[in-house]
Amino acid sequence: MTIKEVLLELESFGNEKMRMQNTKKGARDNQFGVKLGDIRKLAKKIKVNHKLGIDLWNTENIDARLLSTLIVKPKDLSANEIDKMVRSVKFVQVADWLNAYVVKNHPESEDLRKEWMNDKDPMAARAGWNLTAQRVVKNPETLNFKEILNRIESEMEHADSNVQWTMNNTLAEIGINKPEHRERAINIGEKLGIYRDYPVSKGCTSPFAPVWIKEMVSRQS
Repeated sequence: MTIKEVLLELESFGNEKMRMQNTKKGARDNQFGVKLGDIRKLAKKIKVNHKLGIDLWNTENIDARLLSTLIVKPKDLSANEIDKMVRSVKFVQVADWLNAYVVKNHPESEDLRKEWMNDKDPMAARAGWNLTAQRVVKNPETLNFKEILNRIESEMEHADSNVQWTMNNTLAEIGINKPEHRERAINIGEKLGIYRDYPVSKGCTSPFAPVWIKEMVSRQS
C-alpha cells in the first residue's frame, strides 16, 4: 500500500466519537479518530514496512503515527532517530505505543533510559520512567531502588503530568515486585496522594499507588 492509500483507509475508519475522546485526552486537530482495534487490524494487513512507517510518522497525524509504531523496525532506527521521535510526540496514546512497540525493543534502550531519566523534556522523561518501570518487573538487576524511590518522593509531586504517570507506574511496580521496598513505596504514595481521587470504572484498579500495590499483592497470594 502507498502512503496515500493508507491515509485514505485510515480516514474511512474515523468517527466523531473517537475524535471527541482523543480531543478530551489532549489530542490536537491532526487526527481521523480511528479506533485502536481498527489500527491494529490495518497493521496486520500491511505487516512490517519500515519506510511506510516512517512516512506515516512524518505526517504527524495521530492515527498515522499509531499505525507507524506497529509497522516500523525498531532496529533500523538509530538512537538519535528514536530520541527525536519521542520528543516530537504531543499525544499520550502515541507516546505509550511508541514506548511499548518501538523504544523498548531498540538495542540502545538502556542507554536512552539513563539519558531520559534526567531530561527536562516531558515526553523524554516519560519514556525514561516508563522503561524504568519495565526494568523493575523484568530486569531489576543493577537498579538502585533506594535512589529511585528518593527521586520519586522528591520529584513526582511537582513533575509534569505526563511524567507523573510513568513515575507513579514505577513506584507501584516497585511496591508490587520488591517486598523489601513495599512499605516505603506505599508510604511515599500516601504522603504524595497523587491519583488518590482518580476516577476509575467499576471493576478497575485505582492508579493510586497504595491501593494499586495492595490489590496486586493480594492477587499474588
